[in-house]
Amino acid sequence: MSERSPLSRRALLGAAGAGAVAASVAGGYAVGATRDEPVRPDPEAVPVAFEGRHQAGILTPAQDRLHFVVLDVTTESRDELVGLLKEWTQAARKLTQGNEVGVYGAVAGAPEAPPEDTGEALGLPASGLTLTIGFGPSLFERDGRARFGLGDARPADLVDLPLFSGDRLEPSLTGGDVAIQACANDPQVAVHAIRNLVRIAFGRASVRYSQLGFGRTSSTSASQATARNLFGFKDGTANVKSEDRDVDDVVWVQQGDGPDWMVGGSYLVARRIDMRIETWDREPLAGQEAIIGRAKGSGGPLSGGDEHATIDLGKRGSDGQPLIPVTSHVAKAHPDNNGGARILRRGYNFVNGTDGLGQLAAGLFFISYQRSPEQFVRIQRNLAGPTNDALNEYLVHRSSGLFACPPGVGPRGFWGETLLG
Repeated sequence: MSERSPLSRRALLGAAGAGAVAASVAGGYAVGATRDEPVRPDPEAVPVAFEGRHQAGILTPAQDRLHFVVLDVTTESRDELVGLLKEWTQAARKLTQGNEVGVYGAVAGAPEAPPEDTGEALGLPASGLTLTIGFGPSLFERDGRARFGLGDARPADLVDLPLFSGDRLEPSLTGGDVAIQACANDPQVAVHAIRNLVRIAFGRASVRYSQLGFGRTSSTSASQATARNLFGFKDGTANVKSEDRDVDDVVWVQQGDGPDWMVGGSYLVARRIDMRIETWDREPLAGQEAIIGRAKGSGGPLSGGDEHATIDLGKRGSDGQPLIPVTSHVAKAHPDNNGGARILRRGYNFVNGTDGLGQLAAGLFFISYQRSPEQFVRIQRNLAGPTNDALNEYLVHRSSGLFACPPGVGPRGFWGETLLG
């Protein structure tokens, strides 16, 4: 390989178009601007710190785009698994800061060799990219046999989720050894990140399935407006927010919850939920609102008030019936009906084209984070129970997975160091 110095994405652009850059920007000021008008970076394009006590991409304000991938580890060598995790971490550090992977990146290497970086994000900023990893039960044990010497390290909570009433799970979309969540404000940046991590894994892990998502369906910060799902309703109004006083108790594994390697981590639930879009679109507005339990326009609860008004499940109308139907999604998911259980939701809309009948293959890629999987299980059992969520008539759950997300890493650490270090 030729002796060329490594170039970051921005350094490459600087070398290629220094004249143009100099003509358009001088000393950090835009064309035609005076020195009293500095250029301000787009807040949605700036990098997110990779290192920290917790992994980024959990409490980070939810970005607009998702590329989620689940992989099966094909090597049976612990050393190769550790090596892969270290290479992934090194690449993730670069990707999240807007740089290319490898030493020579996409175009600075030897012409006779394949580029180290695939190159489709050249010229694009970091776009708030976060990369979050989680380990599935099958990474620790498969077919009754421990793997990678990790049998005793598996948390008691890390078991396959139960089959809920109404689930129609597809085996190829369920389970998996490792999950990686890429969130960004530019879809090409998220796709580029996953593409390169999968490429690095060649010979040691293979893709089980992946999913693209757009239009976040939850807010993880009070500073964000509530987004809408593909049914047209505001989604995640009452979601746990990073500013909430009890967020640590809801999201992060605490000392004494299980093995020490998970302290500061979280449990990720991922489920692909297909929506019966065409059937829903024929439902009258009043019916849609009764099914959800909120007004479609304002997002306010049917018990009264604006979007953020307190939900009053006991309030009744002139006919004596609850204003929020007991089988509505809001009522069934409310903490008062689930022993106080709450979760941090971080899902995304998806459209995978059309199915064989010409209908939209669309829905919600549900993602949640919680201190214990039991929080999700309790809520989902209530939604799928005998007096189930009225929304279930329009939903089909196709995939399911549970993953243990370790804590964050330091400047010299690697993903899963507390488990495999």
